Amino acid sequence: MTDIQPLTLITPTAAMSAGVHGGRAKCLQRLVRLDMPVPMTVALSFDTVRSIAQGHMPDMNALLAPFGEQPFLSVRPSSLDPDWGGPSAVLNVGMNDARHARLSADIGVEAATAIYLRFVQSYAVHVARLDPDEFFLPDVADADSLKAMLDTYEFETDEPFPQDASVQLAEVLRSMARAWDGTTARLLRQAKGAPIDAGLGLVVQAMAMGVGQGECGSGVIEFVDATSGLPKIVGRYLSQSQGRETIRDAEGAMYLNRDDRGPSLEERCPDVFAQLLVFGDLARKKLREEMQIKFTIEHGVLRILDAIRVQRSSRATVRIAVALANDGIIPREEAVMRVEPAALSELLHRQVDPRAKRDLIVRGIAASPGASAGRIVLTAAEAQASAARGEPCVLVRRETTPEDIRGMHAAQAVLTMRGGVTSHAAVIGRGLGLPCVVGASDLSIDRKKGVISGPDGRKFTAGDLITVDGTTGQILAGEAPMHEAALDGAFQTLLEWADDYRDIGVRANADTPADAQAARNFAAEGIGLCRTEHMFFEGDRLGVMREMIFAEGSDDRRAVLDRLLPMQRDDFEALFTIMAGKNVCVRLFDPPLHEFLPSDKAGMRDLAEQLALPMPEVTERVNALTEYNPMLGMRGVRLGIAIPEIYDMQARAIFDAMVAVGKAGVDISVEIMIPLVSAMREVELVKTRVDGVANAVRAKSKTALNYRLGVMVETPRAALRAQDIAGHAEFLSFGTNDLTQMTYGLSRDDAGRFMSAYVQQGVYAEDPFHTLDVEGVGELVALGAERGRMGRKDVILSICGEHAGSRTAIAFCREHKFDYVSCSPFRVPVARLTAAQLAIASKVKS
Repeated sequence: MTDIQPLTLITPTAAMSAGVHGGRAKCLQRLVRLDMPVPMTVALSFDTVRSIAQGHMPDMNALLAPFGEQPFLSVRPSSLDPDWGGPSAVLNVGMNDARHARLSADIGVEAATAIYLRFVQSYAVHVARLDPDEFFLPDVADADSLKAMLDTYEFETDEPFPQDASVQLAEVLRSMARAWDGTTARLLRQAKGAPIDAGLGLVVQAMAMGVGQGECGSGVIEFVDATSGLPKIVGRYLSQSQGRETIRDAEGAMYLNRDDRGPSLEERCPDVFAQLLVFGDLARKKLREEMQIKFTIEHGVLRILDAIRVQRSSRATVRIAVALANDGIIPREEAVMRVEPAALSELLHRQVDPRAKRDLIVRGIAASPGASAGRIVLTAAEAQASAARGEPCVLVRRETTPEDIRGMHAAQAVLTMRGGVTSHAAVIGRGLGLPCVVGASDLSIDRKKGVISGPDGRKFTAGDLITVDGTTGQILAGEAPMHEAALDGAFQTLLEWADDYRDIGVRANADTPADAQAARNFAAEGIGLCRTEHMFFEGDRLGVMREMIFAEGSDDRRAVLDRLLPMQRDDFEALFTIMAGKNVCVRLFDPPLHEFLPSDKAGMRDLAEQLALPMPEVTERVNALTEYNPMLGMRGVRLGIAIPEIYDMQARAIFDAMVAVGKAGVDISVEIMIPLVSAMREVELVKTRVDGVANAVRAKSKTALNYRLGVMVETPRAALRAQDIAGHAEFLSFGTNDLTQMTYGLSRDDAGRFMSAYVQQGVYAEDPFHTLDVEGVGELVALGAERGRMGRKDVILSICGEHAGSRTAIAFCREHKFDYVSCSPFRVPVARLTAAQLAIASKVKS
């Protein structure tokens, strides 16, 4: 916009812009255009305020001219985004001895003196930067207290309190401009997302005090409940009627509606109340937002001082956006864009009441959102026992292993001393929708004594109540007050609109029927990753799995696996039935075998008893399976090739389940994924065996089997050799957890110990296990995708690591034309909304 003046009188046609004068100034112009009774206002541009901060004052005569010979003013900040903060407003500029005398005659000495005292205090503290302790408001607003404060000002500054409105205003402007440029203010607003060069505008407005004869007062009014988002008239009104209630002691006179303090504003001043309702509706329709209106009443006449966007909860944000779109005030795509995806995450889980006091024990890494309280338990068995008694518990471990899954299912929340955002506890917690905090390394745990100790020396024993806040990473003593999850009609409506705009698929990572049901409830388009090994830790299966590990030869292993076959088949039948009509991607067995074996002597004794083997033989076998680096050892496809009976059993269970659900009328498309591939020959070997099992089941059942076989790309070599691999794989799903681990040479379970120091010192911009490293890992993924398409034009591409639900990963996948992302079930709504927002934004740019 051109020809914008440093001082702009706000009129309907004035040349103004929020990017030049700030949001408050532009909003005031909109109110003026709506014929609302806004007091005379002059806006100072960002450049003008910068000049003031550098000591160059504007033409004060020109600034004061619109306000007449005896100006009485307020000054308020006007940044581009009100959330960036700014200096406090300064009211009653122009208050001096002469005005005090006139006001005393109009509204009474006490009320006039109270106004003067407040201005002197505000000016002394915020403008002259004097000690606040020297300028406290007295209990009685009289001539003596006013003289005392004016004398104190003169003593502290060696000059009398300024009586000239021009001088007062100039100093107020200078003070506010310099406050915005202060180091602390700059850091605070940058933390809220403001750019380093964010500007500040100022608005100078004629004071509308709301005091005097007749009905007078000031207040704010909103037309929606800020917590629920439902229509509701709320606010407050501070009556100053007849001067009988002074500014200082009128706290008890705040009301909009009738209560025990007297008649409501509607009853006292029905015409004004009716005007406010009209203005509220007008602001909603024309400003396209739910607004809080600040107003005063003088002699029964309404003045509108300002209107700002109603601060609201996540639940209200969704409801308000949907309501505005349903009423035709904003288009649906704008409603989708107005809701931060993180707001949906809050609605999916219980949250600690933001107003509650927090007794912080320790802070860890926020690994799975939501909050829950329970009694401390230190083992999975104790968690199961606690659940059986109906007592909520929190499972506290140094780190979790697959053996802890049953305990995690039983617990209300999980806390670990070790691990990062892709550790076992974090991944399972997100899949279960279970609040989880990991990497709380400042805690120590003594399992023998059943005690955990905080960094401040406090000790908590098993059975003590704690609260895990997986949204913030905080562990709190006791049971904190909670807000319940809120999945209402507006939530569903918003996501349905989001689905109309997004251009990439969203699936869920689901390992059990319960996970699959959650995925279905959140409208996932299928399952992009089913980690079948998690099924082996349920019920009696762990014991059978251990028998298989101790089996001597192929025939013995097959005999044991035949006992697991019906269990796994039942799991797949349930999974396929829930996901009827959807795609389900089943990853074959991945983890090293040692994860299924006990690591302590007590566990080994139980295992020896179960297997009827001598303790030394069990110990020797466990030690033989121990690897120096098991995550890079005998796992994934390597197990499938070295011990092919495992994959044979799993393939048979998958195909048998497909036949069974097919006979029941369930349509299902299955994808079988080979994990940890690094060579084409691995795919050939596994594919041959899987196809062989499929042919056998097909021949026996006389049933067609709709399945595809693909690869989980999680080693750098697989990405580099994707062209060869894609020749034998119909899909490539990039597992960015392990790919990040191997690309960086970082353990995803241990990186949390030092990652914060790395991020703070700028080694990495973000934790690469939390945010996809587009430059490094992303280049490997992009290269793998490009080469995969060279090997098979129609290869299906996806990301199924824990990054998949993040904005960075979804944007990356859209850029490289991936087919879908797959994330934890409780991140599916967030991913759906994020994908829609990225698609809408890309259309706006193009």
